[in-house]
Amino acid sequence: MVTGREQQDALLELLNTTPVVNGVVQDRLADPEAARSWQRAHGGSGGAEEQRYLVDARDLLQDVVSGGRPAASLAPLLAGVTSHPQVSSAGVAWELEAPVERRMAVEAVLAWSALQETMAGRLRPCANPECRLFLIDRSKTNKARWCSMAVCGNRMKARRHYQRTRDAAAD
Repeated sequence: MVTGREQQDALLELLNTTPVVNGVVQDRLADPEAARSWQRAHGGSGGAEEQRYLVDARDLLQDVVSGGRPAASLAPLLAGVTSHPQVSSAGVAWELEAPVERRMAVEAVLAWSALQETMAGRLRPCANPECRLFLIDRSKTNKARWCSMAVCGNRMKARRHYQRTRDAAAD
């Protein structure tokens, strides 16, 4: 059984498949072989149609999380998807019914929705404007700003320090 944390991590990994490397945006799902490997590592079949739906879901989710599109833009990804209850001695579990090629995309949207319900506002883009990565803030204070304190956090703090010392020298 996949846990909520595993779903969150898979969603974050999907959102972060378009990093900036040496100033150029990379798409880790653009290469069919790399995409196939990523899909299989995350429980998919590795098929081309699955890849297409997954990339569409990623792009839409990135825009929604960044505030560039409304959440309603995700609705077409869920068209025709149903969920049915399965009752057992352990309780009620909901079984997702979606076309095989769309399952990963649907699961990404559902993981985003679950995060919105349980951890509203904690999935967000890195505060470094030159970064395309996202983060899930699991801190108590909900004040995390960067995808990585060691990378983006350090860069942004160094820039602010440099600017302050430049401004102070100019006065």
